[in-house]
Amino acid sequence: MPRWFLLAAVAAALAAPTDADPLTVVSWGGSYERASKRAVMAPFTAKTGIEIQVENYNGGLAQIRAQVETDNVYWDVVDMDFADMVRGCDEGLLEPISVDALPPAADGALAAADYMPQTVTDCGQSQLFYSTVFAYKRDNFGAQVPTTIADFFDLGKFPGRRGMRRKAFSNLEFALMADGVPPDHVYAALDTEAGIERAFRKLDSIKEEIVWWAAGAQPPQMLADGEVAMSTAYNGRIFNAQVLEDQPFVVVWDGQLLDTGGFGIVAGTANLEAARQLVAYAAESKTMARVSQYISYGPTRHSARPLVAERHLETGTPMAPHMPTSAPNLVRALHADWEWWADRGDEMNERFAAWLAR
Repeated sequence: MPRWFLLAAVAAALAAPTDADPLTVVSWGGSYERASKRAVMAPFTAKTGIEIQVENYNGGLAQIRAQVETDNVYWDVVDMDFADMVRGCDEGLLEPISVDALPPAADGALAAADYMPQTVTDCGQSQLFYSTVFAYKRDNFGAQVPTTIADFFDLGKFPGRRGMRRKAFSNLEFALMADGVPPDHVYAALDTEAGIERAFRKLDSIKEEIVWWAAGAQPPQMLADGEVAMSTAYNGRIFNAQVLEDQPFVVVWDGQLLDTGGFGIVAGTANLEAARQLVAYAAESKTMARVSQYISYGPTRHSARPLVAERHLETGTPMAPHMPTSAPNLVRALHADWEWWADRGDEMNERFAAWLAR
């Protein structure tokens, strides 16, 4: 199909008036959802007339799988971790989305060439980079403060409870890095039984002091309330607590787990064409970049990076120090291996659940 035809079709679909039913979009709640509503959903509705209803979830494929397998699909578009997007695509839970049909870069480059490596699947394209980091409240510490992922696991040097997400993902990686495994060797270690056991042994060393969290809103609240001395958290949640709530939180970027996520369309949705319009709109470079006006997450398209806001729209806070993709914050970053988690996620989650029950 000629390139001009694809681009004209996308433009026509976005511009055409519509009497489509409201789209149900599932997101993560909190500060990221607010950013998505302002940067993506509200402008999309203004442009197309398609209303959006938002529901929340905490990730995973269970609810999507149940809807598809029972032919009772009531979610249309889901904001997903990239590994879940890959697995959902492999299982037939998501509609195919061709990158060739997405809007080009401002210079006319096709979308496929504009996306950064490891951000495109057959069922969706990643929209942004975000990180799981750990953070602490500044006034909980004196002159000696945590600066490395190893410090998170050091109860002798830094006593107090730790907040961690109740999932295998990120915890296994953090445990190995804290135990001395270089970031670029982590997944090679996890490919071995010895490496997996090593990660769980390291988690054992702080297990009695862990407060488990499930939703992204919990770590900032636990830190503010003094329930934990440190907690893993999504960097954008900590950022918004810092700049909008004036919380004295400090992010430790050492060992940050850099990940991506984006929109997937649930297979069998009755609102397929409207869902495709939303995905195409969200994939525009200017739309991606607009998200960074509200939260410290970065776009996955090369052409969007120069458009990223220098300052937070509401507070004027410089964004660069808070972005996971800023050069100083990437020094000891680990890029999440979505292929590894797509292949072994179920196994690791089962092992993690068994470890929790011990």
